[in-house]
Amino acid sequence: MRWFIAILAALVLVLQYRIWIAPDGAREVLQLRSNVATQHAENQLLQQRNRQLAAEVRDLKQGFGALEERARSELGLIAGNETYYQVVPPEEKPAVPAPAPGEAALRTISH
Repeated sequence: MRWFIAILAALVLVLQYRIWIAPDGAREVLQLRSNVATQHAENQLLQQRNRQLAAEVRDLKQGFGALEERARSELGLIAGNETYYQVVPPEEKPAVPAPAPGEAALRTISH
């Protein structure tokens, strides 16, 4: 009977080792669950992007409004009855720092 209990105890220890310590045990299961969750989040983002691209393709195929908007924003195109104006900001002159009050008097004396 003692041998039987010793064999059962050894078997339990071996199984516990396989579950908790072995490379293909619980640690790997937790890591795989984490990987699955990460991949699921990435898939959700990609599905959202695919829906947006499909809607854009549908708009481009169905109407000229989206096509015209895209040509204006990406290619800078204008319609035949429009006038193009380019607004250029004025050039800024480099700022010359004003001399300190005492410094101007020293310069005039030394020269």
